[in-house]
Amino acid sequence: MTLTLSPRMSRIQASPTIVAMARANAAKAAGRPVISLTTGEPDFDTPAHIQEAAIAAMRAGQTRYTAVDGTVELKRAVIDKFRRENGIEYRLDEVIVSTGAKQVIFNAILALIDDGDEVIVPTPAWVSYPDIVKLAGGTPVEVPTTAETGFKPTAEALAAAITPRTRAIMLNSPCNPTGAVLSAEDYRAIAELVRGRPDILVICDDIYEHITFGTTEFATLAGVCPDLKEQVLTVNGVSKSYAMTGWRLGYGGGPAPLIAAMKVLQSQSTTNASSISQAAAVAALNGGLQCVEEQRQAFARRRDMLLSRLAAMPGLQVLPPEGAFYLFIGVAEWLGATLPDGTVVATEADFVDQLLERENLAVVGGEGFGCSPYIRLSFAASDADLSAAMDRLERFVGSLTRA
Repeated sequence: MTLTLSPRMSRIQASPTIVAMARANAAKAAGRPVISLTTGEPDFDTPAHIQEAAIAAMRAGQTRYTAVDGTVELKRAVIDKFRRENGIEYRLDEVIVSTGAKQVIFNAILALIDDGDEVIVPTPAWVSYPDIVKLAGGTPVEVPTTAETGFKPTAEALAAAITPRTRAIMLNSPCNPTGAVLSAEDYRAIAELVRGRPDILVICDDIYEHITFGTTEFATLAGVCPDLKEQVLTVNGVSKSYAMTGWRLGYGGGPAPLIAAMKVLQSQSTTNASSISQAAAVAALNGGLQCVEEQRQAFARRRDMLLSRLAAMPGLQVLPPEGAFYLFIGVAEWLGATLPDGTVVATEADFVDQLLERENLAVVGGEGFGCSPYIRLSFAASDADLSAAMDRLERFVGSLTRA
């Protein structure tokens, strides 16, 4: 029997970050001493009080289906979080709980986008945004940013990309992969672009909200411009801030008609998020931010250590990230360089491949994020692994001879 796949599968590719992680894991399984800095996953254990809440929920028999859009207890915790931390007022019918923040975004795009509709995506961007849009039949319209603008989209560039077919603008702050953070002023400028265009939804992916550095302050559009609340979907979750990636729990707040449509979609796909994960998320959101701050301080220390090490390595350019836990490193100066055995590092992919083959250090190429030649390096890893990774990167760069 010959199976014919749907043409929609030709529109998308496997997530580049997942591919890079799988390649690193395969090398580890083969016995190689690989250090993988490919994944955006905190290396901390989920805080104890959150684990205990999950155990208590299981023992109390909370192991059955819940409402599709989440338990009332968790939705109230989400509403309280948005009010307390972001100054946004939501009702129960304006909030949805899903199996990860990615599903919130997926549901929203599938509910909103039809064939030929356009979604503006500033790049570099998380690898999944464009493919989710393509899967829905839409067209991702990339708006490139540069290190010179702090990898932040300007209002002028976004305005130039808006057409009559624009249905959504995707914003991610703090940004994966660059660590750029949009300020309240940035959001006010963007708000002016969508006022008078009620057919445009702004999706704010705030999943790295609590991971910022120095004097950087987090802001989000619906909090800064409450008059635009009906045009904003605010997406968040517990994975990054609370070290709960495996719990698969995200949530969103937005206009009730959109949330209702997303609920219908979810009812025909995954139904509810795990009842146990929901109970754990209640404890996370209601339990204060001390554990989050402790992890943020560790990320800040690691960030500073890596920046100090990279400053001593020639030919690498990096803009200190204001948030998230990634370094986005330019490698343009090393393209065309030669390794001691004569191998030429002609492309970004060559740099990534040879770094893994020769130094057992796995990173992700920037092409998957829409910006090349760069590499993304996650510092959500142990201090020991990060120090060893810098030794390996320094040794690799030191072995290159410029053309």
